[in-house]
Amino acid sequence: MNIADHPIQVKVRTEYAAEHSDPAQDRYVFIYYISIVNNGPEPVQLISRYWKIMDASGQVEEVRGEGVVGEQPVIEPGREHFYNSFCILETPVGCMQGSYLMQREDGEQFDAPVALFSLAVPGSLN
Repeated sequence: MNIADHPIQVKVRTEYAAEHSDPAQDRYVFIYYISIVNNGPEPVQLISRYWKIMDASGQVEEVRGEGVVGEQPVIEPGREHFYNSFCILETPVGCMQGSYLMQREDGEQFDAPVALFSLAVPGSLN
């Protein structure tokens, strides 16, 4: 299934958190803002998350866990769930992609993909 045709749409916005970063120590903090929209016909619950985080040096970190920010929200049809979190890279540029494990009321589970998105200190990609 094409991500654009998926019943769960995930939108991402990122921000470099300069006040929490320390480039002299190779510490770059990025906040990501997530919007999860249920375009399907029935409620779904977000059960778990998977992230693949890559920095410019080729280092890869995989993160799996229950829910998001301590919650396993139920998202009703036509509704949206928002949250934000952060990640720390050792380079000023990187990227993330992943998926959410969702569950329908009947117990059927499916993955909602999150397309690759970039993390970059402003001006670092010029």
